[in-house]
Amino acid sequence: MSQRMLMEKVAPQAYANIFELHTYAANHVARPVLDLMVLRASMVNGCAFCVDLHSKDALKAGESAQRLFALAAWRESPFFSREERAALALTDAVTSIGEDGVPGDVWEEARAIWSEKEVADLVMAAVMINAFNRIAISTRKAPSLDA
Repeated sequence: MSQRMLMEKVAPQAYANIFELHTYAANHVARPVLDLMVLRASMVNGCAFCVDLHSKDALKAGESAQRLFALAAWRESPFFSREERAALALTDAVTSIGEDGVPGDVWEEARAIWSEKEVADLVMAAVMINAFNRIAISTRKAPSLDA
């Protein structure tokens, strides 16, 4: 499959606006949690470009390969803290949002751990990566073949 377009070139202002949301998330969600969230949402969405990019970024930031691989089965994995699990559950719910929205138990667990503002920041981070996933998938943005 060939790439259809570079959204950042065709619609630079729109792309920049979404990138501002990335900057916001990076400044308001702890790096390890954000790394897990963006990689998990990218896995759920099947975004090859983003899985490649965010797994490399997480490894460079010091995340373990074991935890990154375990994201595929994070609910059954012992490698994630209660805080990370709440963020991952929220990410999964926002990413695969259905007719009923985010389930009450997912929201309540997040609120039991995180402040209202922190939950808002987590939701915005999930919205951000889902927007980028949809852009990359729609335009067939390809991962780089370099290591």
